[in-house]
Amino acid sequence: MPLPNAFDPSEIQSLVSRLGSLQVGSAPRWGRMDPAQMCAHCCTPYQQLRGEKGGGPLPLRLLARLFFKGSVVGEQPFKKNIPTPPAFRVADSRKLDSERERLVGFIREFHGQGAAAFEGRTHVTFGPLKAGEWSNLLWKHLDHHLRQFGV
Repeated sequence: MPLPNAFDPSEIQSLVSRLGSLQVGSAPRWGRMDPAQMCAHCCTPYQQLRGEKGGGPLPLRLLARLFFKGSVVGEQPFKKNIPTPPAFRVADSRKLDSERERLVGFIREFHGQGAAAFEGRTHVTFGPLKAGEWSNLLWKHLDHHLRQFGV
């Protein structure tokens, strides 16, 4: 079954609304991050798109491309408690309102560009991706973490 289209304006609004439901004291159903750390973590793919964060050492990127690309950009949901790549780890304390605002800004900036802007766009780890693969990756990652907090 196809995943929602991350570039559809109604889906963008749905993701933003779900983020608005997060509360400071929301407990995760799995994992160790609090809601503010989760929002900061979810900013990482967008920071990579801007060239602000890398994808890790070349050997790890090549292994990820070879063994994990299909599961990351495919339609299967992410499993609970999968290991977090070092570039995505957030261990320090964050403020929920500012991290959520930053994430919503990234969602509107990148998802709002539309699918055509992502066709063939290069991912720092997985190389050139089709727009549908970008949609799956971005939507799936956000949905995974929103479900982690029950929203």
